[in-house]
Order: sequence, then C-alpha cells, then structure tokens
Amino acid sequence: MHPARRLTGPFALATAAALLLAGCTSGGPAGPGGAVTSPAATVPPSTGAPEPAAPSATPGRAATQAPSSSDPAAAGLATFTFPDGKLSFTRPADWKAEVFEASASPYVGTATIYDASDKQLVSIYYGQIADGVSGPVTRTVFESVPVPGLQGRSTPEAHASFYVDWDDDDATYHLQLTAGAPATGPRDAVKGIILLGDRVLTAEVLFDDQQFPDDKTARAWFAGSQGQALKAILASFTYR
Repeated sequence: MHPARRLTGPFALATAAALLLAGCTSGGPAGPGGAVTSPAATVPPSTGAPEPAAPSATPGRAATQAPSSSDPAAAGLATFTFPDGKLSFTRPADWKAEVFEASASPYVGTATIYDASDKQLVSIYYGQIADGVSGPVTRTVFESVPVPGLQGRSTPEAHASFYVDWDDDDATYHLQLTAGAPATGPRDAVKGIILLGDRVLTAEVLFDDQQFPDDKTARAWFAGSQGQALKAILASFTYR
C-alpha cells in the first residue's frame, strides 16, 4: 500500500468540524488513504446578499425532508435545498434527505440521502472548510459527465464521475462529484472537492457494503436503476 500524502492548497479540515460531521451521520467510508486532519483554514464569508432561504434547521441539529411517496416511478423527483438557499439537488421523491448544520460561522453543513428502505446512499459536505488527501493509484474511469447546474461556478468544472482506483491489489470504486473529469491511468487519488465561491462541496455515493468483485459487475450496477438514480442526483446539483 502506498502512504497517503497531504494536499497543499487553500483548504484544510478542522478537527472539530470533522468530529461534528462524524456525529451527524452513521458514518460513510473514508476515501482512499483515510482522512487526515490539520488546523482549519477558514474561507472569509461571502459578502453578497443571500438568496431567499429554504426553511432552516437549527444550527447543530438535524432536520429531515420526508419522502412524499412510496413509488419512485410514480412520485418522480423532489428538490432538496440547503438552509442557506444556495445549494440544491434533486432526488427520487420517495427517498429522503437529512441535513445537519454543524456550524453557522464558518458555515459547515452536511446532508445524507436515504432510499425508501432507510439505507444511507449519498454523503454530502457543504461548508467553508475542507479536507483532502492524496496517494498514488492506477485509475480506470467508466463515465464522467458535467454537472450543468455547477458549470461556470467552479474551476475545474464539476463532473459526476464513476471510476475505480487500484492501490496495489486493492480496488476502491467511487461514484462522486469530481473537480474536472478524472482520467484513466496512474495518478494521485484526490477526493473530489468542488470550490463554490467561499464554499466547498463534496458529494459521494457510499459503497461501505457494496464494493464490486470486478469492473464488469460495477458497470452492470451502474447501468441499472440504482446506479442511474444516484448518477442523476450528483448531476442535479445547482448553486445560486
């Protein structure tokens, strides 16, 4: 196994924020190489006037948008908006999204998407501090598509990407937002951090109990209804 290397750049995760985030969900998997924490670098809050906000959760407490139907095909899609009114995404209407605001200043919030059986499927982080680790891997990219609602909002522009990273004999599959389109071949495994003004965004499907035995199985899953529904969620993000 190759050791993870700390990224250098304008963002570093605060240990306190990490503990708060750990407390608000039942825990998604760490990215390849594991999480590395360091003193926080806070991005100055935006000075622009906020958009009209969706109904707000009390900071530090969870709020849930409940499912509206038990039949996803009949129910269609529902829109979820973070309490600041800026970041939104869509999901099947019989799935639910739960938001947790860990800090109002600097802003730190997370959301978890659950399917109709209450299984955690997607973990989303949105805030003014962030974390990243890197390490050498060999990557195979299955698909990467731009996220229309985030185009022009970040550089590199956000993509919804499905790929596998090989670290020696260990394969880790990812379906997540990436900064730009990932490329196949040897490279550093970097968590997808999308820069949105004074905020950062990460969104990743949780494969804690569903790593695939091989690429053929992974491709078949991705082409099926769950894989396509999760890809659609990632591709639906918008930022105002």
